[in-house]
Amino acid sequence: MTGTGQIAVGANAVLLVIDVQNDFLPGGSLAVANGDQIVPIINTIAKSFANVVLTQDWHTEGHISFASSHAGKTPFETIDVAYGRQVLWPDHCVQGTDGAALSKHLAIPQAALVLRKGFHKEIDSYSAFTEADGKTTTGLASYLTARGLQRVFLVGLATDFCVAWSALDARKAGFETIVIEDACRGIDTRGSLATAWDAMAKAGVMRIQSRDLKTQTIVAREGR
Repeated sequence: MTGTGQIAVGANAVLLVIDVQNDFLPGGSLAVANGDQIVPIINTIAKSFANVVLTQDWHTEGHISFASSHAGKTPFETIDVAYGRQVLWPDHCVQGTDGAALSKHLAIPQAALVLRKGFHKEIDSYSAFTEADGKTTTGLASYLTARGLQRVFLVGLATDFCVAWSALDARKAGFETIVIEDACRGIDTRGSLATAWDAMAKAGVMRIQSRDLKTQTIVAREGR
């Protein structure tokens, strides 16, 4: 266990902010309960990070993960697809819609990259690193490595899907991986939240609270 304020961020750390988008917030088509509560926490945490990456679900219309794309199916059912089991969701984060937009309340001006995922119509993509087929890479691991970033801190939505899959793939790619629990919220369908935390623990993902971070204020660099 860590003590309050004992985990330093360091220059080799990156904050990965997962899918804080309107459709996952109250009023959205796939709203995560209390998802809006994490935004001020994330904004506070981000002040300690010089390196920040935001991810954005960016689906086509008629995406394979949408229940509406499969006759007779309803949201939260599962089906078999070429790459395995797929949870079916309400239509969400469709490219160019307001629902796909990042929350206007995020205040992270130093974020250097917005990574869009899930834009291949026939493959879902929970993870920021690798799509659901386990083969199609987003290039994020190479980006972080090229910048000398070795410690990945994760926050965002939803704990049991996009955050967990990203954390597991970060570990597979060899990064030290830390999920900041109180800066995430879960969907928890059919016990998915407990299952996700168990998988992350087994993979060596560290689970902390925002109070465990040693806070510091990073001044965003001006453009070169």
